[in-house]
Amino acid sequence: MSPVNEKKYFMGHVELTINGEKKIIPSQDSLTIESLLKNYINLVDQKGIAFAINGNVVPKKEWCSYTLKNNDNILIIQATQGG
Repeated sequence: MSPVNEKKYFMGHVELTINGEKKIIPSQDSLTIESLLKNYINLVDQKGIAFAINGNVVPKKEWCSYTLKNNDNILIIQATQGG
């Protein structure tokens, strides 16, 4: 008997879908949008970024307090200049 699709994770993680890609993010405390962007996605400069969770845009003023949950579907859009 072998387990099917057995997943071994360390304690303290959040499973997210970010721009269509499944990610497992380590998290000892609650994971906020701001923490995700700075520590795991490397978007320190957050100018021109829109962040939607499960189809709802989250205002930038809430990024430091909005706690991400397991299985959240996240869409991150970054505006770029061009012509």
